[in-house]
Amino acid sequence: MSAQEPVYWDPYDPRFWNDPYPTYRRLREEAPLYYNDEHDFYAVTRFADVERGLPDWQTFSSARGGILELIKSGIEIPPGTLIFEDPTIHDVHRRLLARVFTPRRIAQLEPKVRDFCARTLDPLVGEKEFDLVKAVGIDMPMRVIGMLLGIPEADQEAIRDTGNEALRTEPGRPMDHQDGTHFSNEMFRDYIEWRANNPTDDLMTELLTAEFEDEDGTTRTLTHDEALTYTTVVAGAGNETTGRLIGWTGSLLARHPDQRRELADDPSLIPGAIEEVLRYEPPGPSIARYVTRDVEFHGRTVPEGSAILFIVAAANRDENQYPDPDRFDIHRRMSQQLTFGLGPHYCLGAALARLEGRIALEEILKRFPRWDVDWDNVKLAQTTTVRGWETLPITIG
Repeated sequence: MSAQEPVYWDPYDPRFWNDPYPTYRRLREEAPLYYNDEHDFYAVTRFADVERGLPDWQTFSSARGGILELIKSGIEIPPGTLIFEDPTIHDVHRRLLARVFTPRRIAQLEPKVRDFCARTLDPLVGEKEFDLVKAVGIDMPMRVIGMLLGIPEADQEAIRDTGNEALRTEPGRPMDHQDGTHFSNEMFRDYIEWRANNPTDDLMTELLTAEFEDEDGTTRTLTHDEALTYTTVVAGAGNETTGRLIGWTGSLLARHPDQRRELADDPSLIPGAIEEVLRYEPPGPSIARYVTRDVEFHGRTVPEGSAILFIVAAANRDENQYPDPDRFDIHRRMSQQLTFGLGPHYCLGAALARLEGRIALEEILKRFPRWDVDWDNVKLAQTTTVRGWETLPITIG
């Protein structure tokens, strides 16, 4: 692409997957409000525009979905899918989930997550090479969600694979959401029914027994169908994205061995390193919204009824927000990065994702302080919702 050609970007085009950041830079500079005619959507890439837009749910609605393909499909989204709702009903459903997704419950998971990492990584000690994503990144998020929900380990892998498959796309083509199957992972239904008759102290039991006041002012508990929707949302939202975080951590630290050495020598730096990974390579590169009324960006109008993408991966590298933004720096001081969103839909699982990323890196560095990536055999996957390594073979040295 020559410098004279108008900037072009297509989230479905594999040409942009490996390194979208030069294009994002051009979008910020040349087309801060970008329109893609082929797929009929707008996009903004500057930090200030994303920071302005995401909290404004009255203008940029989640009620038709937070994924471009969902918004364009026009399908009806089931009630209780809180990531695809607007206040005030969103607030009712989020408060219920927040009551059982507490900092105390997240903190209680730490020894279990660390034990999982140890059981996964210890057998690999002495190996010369293994796939980091397949060893840790794919399994760990679903195992942790399973710990929260109380799902038996024997069922977790099948549930993970079903959820991941719903996010897959063919190169150059959007996801097909017409059948709506991604809203309801039926594998959970039998478990919900069983747990209702066999309560314990897990998240599922609390979801089924917690009383709340619904939008009609009625005090009640969730129906089993509503609990199924909640469970599907919780399992799906945290699964692929957290797995991608672990993969990006492995590849970035392979490219920056001096910083990796610092982390191995001083694990207190690891939380800051995870924050920089999240900024530098966000597993979820963009967030989609439906435009409910005409709105202006940079002297141009985005008409009511449009779909718009807030490209957080571009905003996280805005030079007006971050000095030298294309440099990976585990010591970077930042007041905010946009990977978990902003406003009413700020990621409820952000603390859990950070905990998983931190513990995984701590345990990896204890056993493998040095590694290289077999770049000839890596595989990158991208959809409009997630971007990251599907395979990341590493050699231990």
